[in-house]
Amino acid sequence: MRSANEIDFWRGLALVSIFINHIPGFSFERVTHRNYGLSDSAELFVFLAGWALRRVVVNSQEPLGLPRLVLRLGARAVTLYAAQILITMLAIALIACAAIVMDNPLLLEWHNAAAVFQDPVRTHVGLVLLTHQLGFFDILPLYVVLMFGAPAMAIVHRQAPGALLPLSFGIYAAALSFRLNLPTWPVEGVWFFDPFAWQFIFVLGFELGNDDGRGVGGLVRRHLAWLRPLAWAGLLVGAWLVLSDYEPDPTRVPEPKLFFVFDKTFLSPPRLLHFLAVAAAFAGTFAAVLRRVPPLARFLSMLGRNSLNVFCVGSLLSLAGQLLRVALGGGLMVDSAVLVFGLAALGFTGWLSELRDRLRRSAAPSPPLG
Repeated sequence: MRSANEIDFWRGLALVSIFINHIPGFSFERVTHRNYGLSDSAELFVFLAGWALRRVVVNSQEPLGLPRLVLRLGARAVTLYAAQILITMLAIALIACAAIVMDNPLLLEWHNAAAVFQDPVRTHVGLVLLTHQLGFFDILPLYVVLMFGAPAMAIVHRQAPGALLPLSFGIYAAALSFRLNLPTWPVEGVWFFDPFAWQFIFVLGFELGNDDGRGVGGLVRRHLAWLRPLAWAGLLVGAWLVLSDYEPDPTRVPEPKLFFVFDKTFLSPPRLLHFLAVAAAFAGTFAAVLRRVPPLARFLSMLGRNSLNVFCVGSLLSLAGQLLRVALGGGLMVDSAVLVFGLAALGFTGWLSELRDRLRRSAAPSPPLG
C-alpha cells in the first residue's frame, strides 16, 4: 500500500464531492467548490485519471513493453466497463425497490430510468452498449471510453510524444466546432459527457503528470511561481461569474458558440481554463494539509487509492440518499445523517479494499530461495 500522496488526496476529495453533489438539494451541496467557480469535481476526476495513467505508461521502476502495456490498459478498461454494468443494474434495482416500498410509480422515471421499465428489451441492449445511461451514472462510461482509447495514447506517446497533445487538442476543437458527440439509444440524444471533448483534459492530466522536467509538465513546473497569481485571478473571476449568475447569451456569442458558453457536456474553454486555474492555484498544497490535518489527508488519500471501489459505492449511496430524502422529506437532520453514514461507508469501502489487498499479498507464495 502506497503512502498518502497528492494525487490520491485530490482524487479522494473529488470522490467525496461527487458523492455530495449527486444528491440534488442536499444541504451540504452548497459547500463544494462547484458553487464558487465554473468547473467541478468531474474535471478533477478525469484530469487525475490521466495523471495516474502516466504512472503506468511511464514507470521507471516497472517498465512495460508495448504489448504488455496495451494488454494491461485494455484489462483496466474491461474492469471499468464491468463496474459500470454492475452499478447500473444495482441502481435500477434500487429505484424499483423504492417505487414498490413507497408505492410511487413516478420514481421509475427518475434519472432516465423510464425506458428500462417501459422498453426493457431495447434498453438493456443500450445499457450493455453504454448508449443508455442513468442520470448521475454517466461519468464512468466516459472513463470506460477514455481507457479503451488509452492504448492508442500510449502508442502515440511512445512513438511520437510531441504529437499527443496537438492531436488531442485538434479532436477537442473539432468537437466544439461541429458538436461531435456519441449518440444515445434507444432514447434519442447524446452523451452527457462528450468523449471527444473530455479526452482533452484526460490527455492534459497525462502530459502535466510528467515530472522529469521535460515537455508541458516540466514547463509548467518551472514557471509555476508566476502562473499561480494568474490562477488565483482566474479563480476570483470564476467566483464572480457564478455568484453573480452570469451566463453568456448563446444568441450573442460568435460561432462556434461552444467556445464561449459555459457548457459542461462539451467541456467548453471557460470551464477548462477555470479548472486549470484551480489546479495551478492548489498544486503542491498537499504537504501542508498532511502536516496540519494528517487524519484528513490520510483519509482522503485512502479513498483515492481505491478510487474505483469508492466511486461505485459512492454513486449508489448518492442514489440511496436521494430516495431517503424523498421518503423522509429531507432537512438538515436527515442530510446530516446521510452525510455521516455516507462518509463512513466510503471510508469502510477504502479500508476493506486495502485489507483484501493485504490478505491477497500475504497469501501469495514466497519466491524460492537460491
